[in-house]
Amino acid sequence: MSEPEFYDVLRQGLWIAFLISIPILTVALAAGLAIGLFQALTSVQEMTLTFVPKLAAIIGVFWITMAFMSETLVGFFQTTLIPLIAGG
Repeated sequence: MSEPEFYDVLRQGLWIAFLISIPILTVALAAGLAIGLFQALTSVQEMTLTFVPKLAAIIGVFWITMAFMSETLVGFFQTTLIPLIAGG
């Protein structure tokens, strides 16, 4: 494997990781922002109020996007990594 091929595979892998993480990070950001706004408006400073709803939102989005994530990773492995490994 030459150096340009290595960097191309690395670039593709980082792009796949970025695409897979977008839904979860977006929901975590939105939930954190909503909860922070709620805490600022009500002056309620409870740690479980920030953790539990954000965790529930992240788990829900992960459950919904699990098929997309799996298909994306399997496609990347089948089209890029496995041929490189098998070809030497």
